[in-house]
Amino acid sequence: MKAMIAWWDLTHSKQTIDTLREHLREDGVKPWADVVGLRLKVWIADPAGNRWGAIMLWETVPDPWEMPPNKAAKLIGYPPTERIRFDVEATIEGVFTEPGLSGIGLALEAP
Repeated sequence: MKAMIAWWDLTHSKQTIDTLREHLREDGVKPWADVVGLRLKVWIADPAGNRWGAIMLWETVPDPWEMPPNKAAKLIGYPPTERIRFDVEATIEGVFTEPGLSGIGLALEAP
C-alpha cells in the first residue's frame, strides 16, 4: 500500500480555496470514484497557509493514463508545490459512526 500527499501553495495562482472548493462541488470529486487501486482520496485546505491539496491512499498505484486528468493543476496553473510518496507501514480503523467516507466534506455541503 502507498500513500501520497500533494500540496499547492496558492500564492502565485488566481485560484483560491473557495474557487477550488467550488470545483470539487461541481465535478472535481466524482471522476475519482472509478480509479482502480485508489482506496481513499481526501482533499485538504489550509486557509492560514493558503495551501490546497490531497492525501491519497493506494492499494495499487495505477498507470498515470488510467487516472482522471489533474484538473486542479490545470486550474491552479502549475503542478503541486510538493508531492511526496510514502510506503504504508500499517493501517487501522478505529470506532466510528459514519458508515462510509464518500460524500463528506465542506465542498460537498450545501453552499
